[in-house]
Amino acid sequence: MCDCNGHPNPLKKYIQALHCPTRWEIIRFIGKKKRNTKEIHEFMQVKNEGISRSGVYFHLSELKNAGIIEVAEYKEEGGGAPEKIWKLKRTKIEIDLLDNCPCERED
Repeated sequence: MCDCNGHPNPLKKYIQALHCPTRWEIIRFIGKKKRNTKEIHEFMQVKNEGISRSGVYFHLSELKNAGIIEVAEYKEEGGGAPEKIWKLKRTKIEIDLLDNCPCERED
């Protein structure tokens, strides 16, 4: 895993996003369905007592930034901001153990 000479490490985003057990719970809860933020928050309240709504938003944001989940649609409700409906963007992550940084490849 090389970050030298500005070469991005493609695994780094997954490692950062998946190091947290709370995020694994969110992934399992979403599963093959679509879940809105409120449902995810309510589920996490039961699993992880005391997690705030902003805490759930933080974890969702980290998973989204890593490309693991995405907003499937928006749900208009009341006069406030539309609620996000989430789904998994991917169900598998493949790691090529022999895919080295370009500066490490032997020609």
